[in-house]
Amino acid sequence: MVQIGQYNKLKVVKHADFGVFLDGGDDGEILLPLRYMPDPCEVGDELEVFICYDSEDRLLATTEEPFAQVGDFAHLKVKAIEKVGAFLDWGLTKDLFLPYSEQTRELRAGQYVIVFIYLDKSDRITASMRLDRFIEKEPGNYQEGEAVNLFIAAKTDLGFKAIINGRHWGVLYQNEVFQPLYHGERVKGYIKQIRPDGKIDLSLQQLGHKGSDDIGEKILDLLKQKRGFLPLTEKTAPEEIYKLFGVSKKKYKMALGGLYKKRLVTIQDDGIRLVED
Repeated sequence: MVQIGQYNKLKVVKHADFGVFLDGGDDGEILLPLRYMPDPCEVGDELEVFICYDSEDRLLATTEEPFAQVGDFAHLKVKAIEKVGAFLDWGLTKDLFLPYSEQTRELRAGQYVIVFIYLDKSDRITASMRLDRFIEKEPGNYQEGEAVNLFIAAKTDLGFKAIINGRHWGVLYQNEVFQPLYHGERVKGYIKQIRPDGKIDLSLQQLGHKGSDDIGEKILDLLKQKRGFLPLTEKTAPEEIYKLFGVSKKKYKMALGGLYKKRLVTIQDDGIRLVED
């Protein structure tokens, strides 16, 4: 049985004037239209194709690459609003259906929405804005400091809600974010802590002294480029530190402290200086 709304590896079983048919197992033969066929394409070849539906709701294979697939959270553009719901551009010829019942606010064409892609009870590929239904309720088996993939899903008074590894909610606090973040952006992050209530706090930088050596190298490299001096002090804004080194001011100070202990830099009132050999 093929996985609808996902990539499948299927064998070519026969040619036709309008394409080739692939072995879909219990789902029968599935057409790969001529315009999507690789060259060459012979009976017995195994092809990686995406399985979706055509305009008449028949299973169809394509080599087009969708922006996301079933089981994914995605940030997609509203292409049209119809009587039955909205249709989203997900990179395929046939748009992705977002029923009114799965919308959480009024939409208009041209907007972007964050959705989860799933198969409804009729195995139709469908989108939903009701994200909480698709987030795992059981606590995740994460460790503090663990590297994770984050999908930025919402802006809140606290900061940003992010989906962790496509499974759980987490929070990035505004006062710990020193870079622009956008809805639908995918970034690398870290588990900062798991609270007693199971909620997860996140960070965009490695915790503690992990990664400080790399930041220290960046500081030294920039000092060398700037003839051994940088006008960075306690009063330097966190945003300026992030602009220069891509880390929080706290993380920068950890790395700078390590360089100071190694006697590679001196810290003065007007800035930091490279110690000459």
